[in-house]
Amino acid sequence: MAVQQNKVSKSRRNMRRAHDALVAANPNECPSCGELKRPHHVCPSCGHYADREVVAKAAEVDLDEDAA
Repeated sequence: MAVQQNKVSKSRRNMRRAHDALVAANPNECPSCGELKRPHHVCPSCGHYADREVVAKAAEVDLDEDAA
């Protein structure tokens, strides 16, 4: 079992944890619909990425009754 050699002070322990904080997200505005989206990701509201539609939304897709 590991046993510490010397006591780690509260100051030293907290300085070690100084870089563990979470950073806030950095959303960008989608150029096609104007909604906020994550940078370098497909827009969840319109399905566009880099001025191209890469994901068709469910309302726009026509499925046959038999195929579904």
